[in-house]
Amino acid sequence: MLLAIDVGNSHMVIGLFDQGRLSHHWRVATNRNSTADELAAQFHSLFALVTTTFADIDGVVLASVVPTMQTAWVAFTRQYLGCAPLVVDGRLNTGMRVRTDHPEEVGADRIVNAVAGFAQFQTSLIIVDFGTAITLDCVSSQGDYLGGAIAPGLAISLEALSSRTARLPRVDISSPPAAAIGTNTVAAMKSGLLYGFGGLVEGLINRIKSEFAPEHPKVIATGGMAEIIAPHAPSIETVLPMLTLEGLRILHERNA
Repeated sequence: MLLAIDVGNSHMVIGLFDQGRLSHHWRVATNRNSTADELAAQFHSLFALVTTTFADIDGVVLASVVPTMQTAWVAFTRQYLGCAPLVVDGRLNTGMRVRTDHPEEVGADRIVNAVAGFAQFQTSLIIVDFGTAITLDCVSSQGDYLGGAIAPGLAISLEALSSRTARLPRVDISSPPAAAIGTNTVAAMKSGLLYGFGGLVEGLINRIKSEFAPEHPKVIATGGMAEIIAPHAPSIETVLPMLTLEGLRILHERNA
């Protein structure tokens, strides 16, 4: 089985692939202080829930935007799984040309998403990833990574509202308000967050599309908040929650 690990600033998404098919996946909080031993204890328990053991893992692929976590995961895989992980970095053969000013600065998760998206659709793309930050990544019809945009994420903004203002509470944003004009504090905050971020993403997509002309890129979304925000950004055509894990699988196959 292949263990695929996507380490983000707020959460880690972990997937198990059995003969190329995603059989199980988990989303857990990122603890930057975790050690290899703590990861072993945590994932030994999670694997046991699906009757999988460390001995079943014969390959590992890792993408991380948190350097300390990358170190811990590499140590864990070597010590407990008996194999070195394939780490997504600037030296890896991704099969995709990165046409930015400084390719080494592009986050591993962004390249992984671009690889997965182009492999599936084979056309120009705008990929919106709703994570700690909201990233929009652009892929040409030739399969080149072109760059994109980065904006603060929904969770960051919600946390800032709650911590920097004395009377604004934390709110559940899993459901939209009844109207944009909120008649109470919670409804007003939901409106600003959901409709506001939907408008932000929609505006960025339209601006980026104008720079793609005459091409008409397909717009897809992924990330933990994608299914919450996508309905408020009409240009998003498809939500693919497991896009990054699929990209990791593809990169492992290309480099194994």
